[in-house]
Amino acid sequence: MTQRCVIRDRWHSFMKEHYATLQDRIKAAIFDSLFVILLIYIATEILALFDNVKTYIRVLIFVFIFILYEPLFVSMFGGTIGHSRMNLTVKSSKDEKKNINLFQSLIRYLFKMILGWLSLLTIGSSEKKLAIHDSIVNSVVLSEKP
Repeated sequence: MTQRCVIRDRWHSFMKEHYATLQDRIKAAIFDSLFVILLIYIATEILALFDNVKTYIRVLIFVFIFILYEPLFVSMFGGTIGHSRMNLTVKSSKDEKKNINLFQSLIRYLFKMILGWLSLLTIGSSEKKLAIHDSIVNSVVLSEKP
């Protein structure tokens, strides 16, 4: 085997390990779903301690939990708690050291919610294992397994 082939094979092997697998992404999504349920439970218990909770307070809590949790965490920390638990990070495909911005993260989340599990169908056919929602905003999910 030539040196060129060895380098190409090592690079190809690195790239396969570098991007998050479908299984890890699903595990992260399940973890986040359970985390959101926990947040809802905690919010419900806290709100039950008060007699009259203003509607706007309930709406703000709902918006944070269901709409802003993932986009805020992805843009600020490079991933959600589920991503972190699975050693995954969401980065810009143009510069894999940078997080995507809040606008990109909101658009990514919107398409992720609209398409649901269908968005994950393209992961197997993409060299960078991109879901549809990743392709739309030029993001990539990286695996940082020890």
